[in-house]
Amino acid sequence: MPEKNAEQRAQLIKVAIFDVDGVLTDGSLILGDDGQQYKSFNAQDGQGLKLLQAANIEVGVITARQSTVVRRRMQELGIRHVYQGQQDKRETFNALLNRLGVTAEQVAYTGDDLPDLPLLRRAGLACTVANGTDIVKQHVHFIAPRAGGNGGVRDICEFILKAQQRYDELLARYLTD
Repeated sequence: MPEKNAEQRAQLIKVAIFDVDGVLTDGSLILGDDGQQYKSFNAQDGQGLKLLQAANIEVGVITARQSTVVRRRMQELGIRHVYQGQQDKRETFNALLNRLGVTAEQVAYTGDDLPDLPLLRRAGLACTVANGTDIVKQHVHFIAPRAGGNGGVRDICEFILKAQQRYDELLARYLTD
C-alpha cells in the first residue's frame, strides 16, 4: 500500500498534541529577576486551537518545562490535556492515547526539536513549524509556513480542518449576520 500523504493523514486526526516552547511560543525563555518565567503566545494560534476544539478534535500539550504561564494560557483556551515537566514525553503520549481511546494514526503531533522526535515518529500526522530544527523537518509530514509563536500553529490547525473539509463550516459561523 502506498504511503499516505499529509492531507490523507490529516483526514484521520481526532487528537492534536503540541509542544509549547518553540511551537506555541517563539522559543524565547524570558526570566525575570524574581525567577518568574514570561512567555509570549500568539492570539491567532489560540484561535486555531479553538477551531480544532469546535470541530470536536481533542487538543493537548506535552512540554518538558513547568510553567504557571502555560497552565494559565491553556486554561484560557479550555485545553484540558496539559502535561508539563515531561522530560520523556513518550509515556505521557501513550497514556493520553489510551485515555482518549485513539490510535497513534489518529493523532497529530507538533514539535520543533530533538525531544519531540519520538512522538513525531509515532504520530499519524507529524508536524513542525517553520523554525523547527533541520533534523525535525526530516521526520515530519507537514511544515507550517510560519514560525512557532507567530502563526505556525494556526497554519497546522487550518491544514487539518481543511483536509477534513470542516474549515468552511467553522468559518461560516463568523460570516453570518
